[in-house]
Amino acid sequence: MIRRKVAGSVVLSGALVAGLAGTAVAQEAEGELVVLCTPQEQWCVRMVEEFQSQTGIPTSYVRMSSGESLARLRAGAEAPEFDVWWGGPADGQIAANEEGLIEPYISPNAAVVADEQKDADGVWTGVYVGALGLCVNTKVIEDLGLEMPETWDDLLDPAYEDNIAMAHPASSGTAYTTFYTQVLRLGSEEAAMEYAKALHPNILQYTKSGSASGPMAGRGEIAVSIIFSHDCIANIDEGFEDLAVVFPADGTGYEIGAQALIANAPHPNNAKTWIDWALQADTQSIGPEVRAFQLPTNPEAEVSEFAVDISQVNLVDYDFQAAGEARTRLTQQFEDEVAAAPEE
Repeated sequence: MIRRKVAGSVVLSGALVAGLAGTAVAQEAEGELVVLCTPQEQWCVRMVEEFQSQTGIPTSYVRMSSGESLARLRAGAEAPEFDVWWGGPADGQIAANEEGLIEPYISPNAAVVADEQKDADGVWTGVYVGALGLCVNTKVIEDLGLEMPETWDDLLDPAYEDNIAMAHPASSGTAYTTFYTQVLRLGSEEAAMEYAKALHPNILQYTKSGSASGPMAGRGEIAVSIIFSHDCIANIDEGFEDLAVVFPADGTGYEIGAQALIANAPHPNNAKTWIDWALQADTQSIGPEVRAFQLPTNPEAEVSEFAVDISQVNLVDYDFQAAGEARTRLTQQFEDEVAAAPEE
């Protein structure tokens, strides 16, 4: 993987000192910071640029999907290369914690985050929220002579053969959220696995990244991308005007994009500074500037006009703790019984 650095650094600004008063920023900085970053690449870039500019801490990042991140942390457990994991569904951080790869940290700035959007013991803290949806190319649907899909079961129609794409649960937090949504919607892991097997003939491709199937739908290569709604909205904003977001009427899952301190991080003080900073309203307002249309967890942060009010969406009662604890086992079962993870 390529570690990406941004140029330039300045001394710690007075404004940032005021904003982080009493938090980890008062600790002595320890050289650099390396961020394991899971959201959109442009958001990773902007966050790292802003953090380095405001703190003077030389900062780099590696962008990987949640499943890849977990595997990378597991492989480097004896000598961690990252300091903080920022973004991706919280069940990824929960799974990492199950393997001793996360060190709890309760940021003073986490007080503004709703209790249901953070771990009480500081294993993870939410930084954004987004709902899972279907990103549908309306023109392709019309050409196929189909009605717009309204439920998850609609996607099992043989007419969708080779016309759906999604990421693979082993590599992507988006796809694992999709799978675990079926566990909760259908009532058991067994029923969810059977659904995945029934859906498989209609899947043209399992991508490595959760957002990768959105542009495929936008270009008309497929009828439906299973994706987080904010990523589909970003595709529409980029010019894919035939796309529309559908939230399955039978209930859909959602993510709490989380951040966590890596166990035995090389630069834990810098990691805590990042965690504190990432919870500030100004920091969480960066997202909309780079077409990241998730809902922020800080209630004072700017909310994009394109953000979905998920309180109006029929959501399953998503159990992040149970999902995280089962992740390694279920993704392996998916590989064994449904489809192997993509190599590229």
